[in-house]
Amino acid sequence: MLKKDRKIEKVYYTIGEVSELFEVNPSLLRFWEKEFDILKPQKNKKGNRLFTKQDLDNLKIIYHLVKERGYTLQGAREKIKQNKEGIEKNLEIVESLQQIKQYLLDIKAEL
Repeated sequence: MLKKDRKIEKVYYTIGEVSELFEVNPSLLRFWEKEFDILKPQKNKKGNRLFTKQDLDNLKIIYHLVKERGYTLQGAREKIKQNKEGIEKNLEIVESLQQIKQYLLDIKAEL
C-alpha cells in the first residue's frame, strides 16, 4: 500500500517518486497510464512524466482496485466508469480505518 510516512505536498512528482510512494515499479505506472484514461501525467520537454496531486489520487483508486481488491484491468476500468465517486469515498473509509487500526496497535504496544 501507499507508504504512510510521506505526505503528499509537492506540485509535481517524478515517476521514480511515485513508484517509491506506491511501492511499485515505474514500468507498472507507465503500463497503467496506457490502460486507464483517468491517468494522464504531464510530460516535460525531455519526455519525463510529471504526476500531479490529481494523478496520485487516481493512482490510489487504480492501486486499490487492482492490487488490494483483486480486480482485473478491464474490471477496474468498468468500475471506475460506473462509480468513481463511490470508489473514492470507499477508499477514504478504508484509509481512515487503517489509520485507526494502526493507532490502536500503537496503544497496545505501549501497554
